[in-house]
Amino acid sequence: MLSSEYIWDPLRRKSVRNTPEEAVRQWFISVLHEGLHVPEHMMGSEVALTHAGKDYRADIVVYDRQAQPLMIVECKRPEVPLDQAVVDQALRYNKELNVKYIAITNGNKTFIFERTAGGWQFMQNAPLWEEMTGRGRESELKV
Repeated sequence: MLSSEYIWDPLRRKSVRNTPEEAVRQWFISVLHEGLHVPEHMMGSEVALTHAGKDYRADIVVYDRQAQPLMIVECKRPEVPLDQAVVDQALRYNKELNVKYIAITNGNKTFIFERTAGGWQFMQNAPLWEEMTGRGRESELKV
């Protein structure tokens, strides 16, 4: 029997230690899946990548139908402010993944940005997965 020390990660298909950051990650996985209709098999948790010779792990990566990275999600503990350092961390990961969307969340606040011709644009509403892939409409889920 599992204790509250562990939480099920449906993307890694195993129980993981239930830290404050992990709780935020699992909450946002459910937002992506249930609220934005991202199929679970089109997401990865703790995705390994290398940038400038250093190894990193992106908290969540959302993929398109061709298994190309579409969104990076950086999760922080609830008490961590979502400041420029958090944005810079996601942008550093993006140098390797080249996504169209970046999300940062601490469970209390969430910001989503879309890459445009002019740079990164803050989004008022979170995009549904079908919209992210260019096949649907925008959600009404406020971020």
